[in-house]
Amino acid sequence: MFVRSKMLSWAATAAAVAGLSAAVPAQAQETVKIGLILPMTGGQASTGKQIENAIKLYMQQNGDTVAGKKIEILLKDDGAVPDKTKTAAQELIVNDKVNFIAGFGVTPAALAAAPLATQAKIPEVVMAAGTSIITERSPYIVRTSFTLAQSATIIGDWAAKNGIKKVATLTSDYAPGNDALNFFKQNFTAGGGEIVEEVKVPLANPDFAPFLQRMKDSKPDAVYVFVPAGQGGNFMKQYAERGLDKAGIKVIGPGDVMDDDLLNNMGDAALGAVTAHLYSAAHPSQMNKDFVAAYKKAFNSRPGFMAVSGYDGIHLIYEALKKTGGSTDGDKLIAAMKGMKWESPRGPISIDPDTRDIVQNIYIRKVEKVDGELYNVEFATFEAVKDPGKTKK
Repeated sequence: MFVRSKMLSWAATAAAVAGLSAAVPAQAQETVKIGLILPMTGGQASTGKQIENAIKLYMQQNGDTVAGKKIEILLKDDGAVPDKTKTAAQELIVNDKVNFIAGFGVTPAALAAAPLATQAKIPEVVMAAGTSIITERSPYIVRTSFTLAQSATIIGDWAAKNGIKKVATLTSDYAPGNDALNFFKQNFTAGGGEIVEEVKVPLANPDFAPFLQRMKDSKPDAVYVFVPAGQGGNFMKQYAERGLDKAGIKVIGPGDVMDDDLLNNMGDAALGAVTAHLYSAAHPSQMNKDFVAAYKKAFNSRPGFMAVSGYDGIHLIYEALKKTGGSTDGDKLIAAMKGMKWESPRGPISIDPDTRDIVQNIYIRKVEKVDGELYNVEFATFEAVKDPGKTKK
C-alpha cells in the first residue's frame, strides 16, 4: 500500500521540462499515484517522518481505494534540498506518471516543484512549508499546513497586550523566518513593543549558543523564536545552558519551536513558553483525542503539527477524488479542492477558494506539565484565520 521509492542518481534525471505537460494522462486510470517528496534525512527529518506516519495512519483508517481507484504512494527523500526536490518531482512526473505531488518540508522545496506542477497540470499539495508566497507560484498549489503570518501576527498582538515590552528576536535565515520576523515585528511594534536585538541564524545546523549570549546581554522580557520543526529541541537545550530561563527571559513565538514531537524532551526550561499555533496534541476535541491515541498506538510517539498537516493533506486528496468521481484531471481536482471545508483534529479548516491556502483556527498556548508530560495547553482561540500575507494584497 505504501511504496518507498529510492532516489535515483542525478544523472538519471534528464527529463526535459518541456515534456512534462504530456507526462500525465488526464483520462481515468485504475491507480492514482501520489508522489510524496519529504525530508526523511537531515535536519528536517522529523517533519518527513510525521507526515509519512500520518498518511499511513489515514490510509489504514480509510482504506487505499477512493472512487474505485487504488491509491499508491511513491515516497522520495529530498533531505530538504531544493535541487533534490526538483529532481524527485521530475522523476515522479515523467517516469512514474504521478497524479499528485505532495509533502514539501521547507519553502525552497515547495517553490522548486511549483513550475513542474504548472507544466504538468497536476496538484501540488503542500503539507509543511509555510511562506505566504507559495500558493502564488502555481495555480496548481494547495496548502494544508499553515503560513507563518497566521501565527506571527497573533503572537505579536498578544505579547504587546500582555506586559512584554522588550523582545529579542531569533529567526532562521530563509523565507519563512523572514515572514515570522516581519509579521511579528509589524504587530508587536504597532502595539508599543520594542525590538532590542535581532538575530538571524543559518537554516542548516545552526549553533544557537553565541546568538543566545547576545540576546541575554540585551536584557529583553522575552525571546521571540522561529526555527523550523525539528530544531526546537536543540534551541531549548542551548537556551537553558546559557541561563536565559534562570534570567527570567520568556520564550514566545510561532509554535514550531514547541513542536509536540520534541516537546517532552526539552525539560522544565520549556515550561511557561507561550506560542501561537495551529495545533496542539492537547487540543481538547474528541476527534483529536482519537487521532492522538491512534497515532501513539501506531507509531509509539506523539503527533505534532506536521502530522496533522499530512493527515489533512491526504484527506483533501481523497475528498477531491470523490468529488471528481475518480477523475485525475488536474483542473478538475483543483476546482474540487477550492472552498472545501472539514473538521480536522486541529479544529475546523477550509481551503480559501481565492488563494488555495488554508483557513484555520490559531490558538495561543502555554507549555504546562500535564500528568507528568509537557504539553502546549491552549488558552485562547482566534477563529478562521486567513493568511495575513495575502489578505493585504
